[in-house]
Amino acid sequence: MLIYTLSGLIAMPLLEYFFSRFENQVFSWLYLRLDIIYFFYLVAGLACIFYHYWRKPWDYLDEVVTATQTVYEQNSQAVELSEPLREVEQQMNQIKMSVLLGKQAVKEAEDKKNELVMYLAHDIRTPLTAVIGYLSLLDEAPDMPQDQKAKYVGIALDKAERLETLLNELFEITRYHTAVVQLQKARVDLYALLAQVMDEFYPSLSARGNTVLFSAGDELIVTGDPEKLARVFNNLLKNAAAYSYPNTEISISAERKGTNVVAVFKNHGQTIPPDQLSGIFEKFSRLDGARLSDTGGGLGLSIAKEIVGLHGGEIIAQSSNETVSFTITLPVSS
Repeated sequence: MLIYTLSGLIAMPLLEYFFSRFENQVFSWLYLRLDIIYFFYLVAGLACIFYHYWRKPWDYLDEVVTATQTVYEQNSQAVELSEPLREVEQQMNQIKMSVLLGKQAVKEAEDKKNELVMYLAHDIRTPLTAVIGYLSLLDEAPDMPQDQKAKYVGIALDKAERLETLLNELFEITRYHTAVVQLQKARVDLYALLAQVMDEFYPSLSARGNTVLFSAGDELIVTGDPEKLARVFNNLLKNAAAYSYPNTEISISAERKGTNVVAVFKNHGQTIPPDQLSGIFEKFSRLDGARLSDTGGGLGLSIAKEIVGLHGGEIIAQSSNETVSFTITLPVSS
C-alpha cells in the first residue's frame, strides 16, 4: 500500500507538468481535476489491495479443503500447501500417516486373526481326526483282540487329552491377552521354583538323554504369582526339551543384575532363522516342519510372554550356531 501511494505521489507532479504544457481543452480539464484523479487512484488501489487480502484466506481455506481429500486417499501422496500453511501441511501429513498406519494395523490384525483360525483348525483337526479314526476302528470291529483294543483306546485318549490341552491353552491366552487375569502376588524364591520345575521334567528329559545344568545365585527373590511364574519356566523347559538334540545339555542360569533378576534357558538344537525368531512368541508359532508333530509350538511361548509382561518384565529369544536361548528379566522384590 505504501509503495502504491508513493507511486501516485511521484506520478502527480509529472502529470501536472505534462498537462500544463498543452493548451488543449481536454488536458486543461484533466489538469484542473488532478486531485480528484489522485483520489480515485487511491480508492481503486485500496479496493484492489483489500480484495487481494480479503480473498487470500478463502484461497487458503480452499487449499485446506482440497487437501483433506488427499488425507484419506489410500496412497503415499503427501499433502502440499502454500508457504504460509506449512505448519498445517505438516499436521495434515501426520494425520494421513496415522490413518494409513491405522488401516495397515487393522489389515494386519485381520490377517493374524485369519492365520490364527487356520492354525487352530489344523491343530484341532489333527488330534480330532485321530480320535475319530481309532474310535471308528473300535466300532467297526467289536471282536477286536483285547490288547489291540486297549492300544487303540489309549491312543484315542491321548489325542483327546491333547485336544483338551489345546483348547484350555486357547482360552488361557485369550484371558491373558484381554488382561482379565488377576495375579496373586507373593514373595517368590526363583531358585527354589526353578529347581522344582526341573525335578518335574526329569523323566521326560532322561527319556531322550538330555540333562540339565543349573546355576543360580542366592537371594533371587521377586514379587509375583508363583503359580504363573512356574507356568513360564515350565513352558520354556518344555520347549527346550522338545527342540533339543538328543543327548545334549540344557542349561538354566539365574542371577541378579541391578534391580532385575535375569534367568536364561539355553539348549542345543537347530538354529532358528531370524524371520521365524521374530515371531516365535506369536500364537501357534512353530518352526518349519514342527507343525506336523505334537511337540513344541502351540501357545506355550505366547502364554509365557503374556505372563512375564503382566509381571512388568520381558522375555527375548536368540538363536545362533545351533543354540537357542530365552532370557527372562523380572523386577526384584521391593
